[in-house]
Amino acid sequence: MRLLVVEDEPDLAEAIARGLRRDGYAVDVALKASDAELKLRSAGYDLVCLDWNLPDGSGLQLCRELISGELPTLEGERPRILMLTARDDIEARVAGLDAGADDYLVKPFAFAELSARVRALLRRESATDPVLRVGPLTLDQPRFQATRDGEPLELTAKEFSLLHYFMANPGIVMSQEHLLEHVWDEMTDPLTNVVRVTVSNLRKKLGDPALITTVPGRGYKLEED
Repeated sequence: MRLLVVEDEPDLAEAIARGLRRDGYAVDVALKASDAELKLRSAGYDLVCLDWNLPDGSGLQLCRELISGELPTLEGERPRILMLTARDDIEARVAGLDAGADDYLVKPFAFAELSARVRALLRRESATDPVLRVGPLTLDQPRFQATRDGEPLELTAKEFSLLHYFMANPGIVMSQEHLLEHVWDEMTDPLTNVVRVTVSNLRKKLGDPALITTVPGRGYKLEED
């Protein structure tokens, strides 16, 4: 999953990004509303951690533009929005949620709570259980554990993230470009074969029979059965 952290305090932005990367997400950072708009137009994000007060605009207005479609996203689907702000009054919370935010977290907060809210928002579409199960595969993101038929899989952080994305979208064919947008961050060179190599390594670790298949000319999919 690919996340965007929009926060004008560089140290806090980097601390949040660092923690989310440890959780296995691909994370980009924007320190201004204008930077966030550019990134949202050019990359596919699954969730945005959005600060209310930004030096060149309002996170609340950015949220409204995402919800209304005034700010178009790369794939036409808006990301989940977790509003971050020091405003803890009821009126501000109501304003944030009415603007379209999916959740609202008041600063200062413990990173463990932020992490839990991110997980909850990302699984809202597909499941209520934090543990994903597809065929013989089980993935427990909070514990960073994956198994096949009960046997643990020794995966790198990126392989774990890739498997998580496949399991969140079983049976769906995804191109290399789509996977690059959602599992890797902006620092990745799009001209490399990193997606193909990582998919190949993940396939090997998942064992036989193969669970990730290639659809010629279109991409890859995780078989549901």
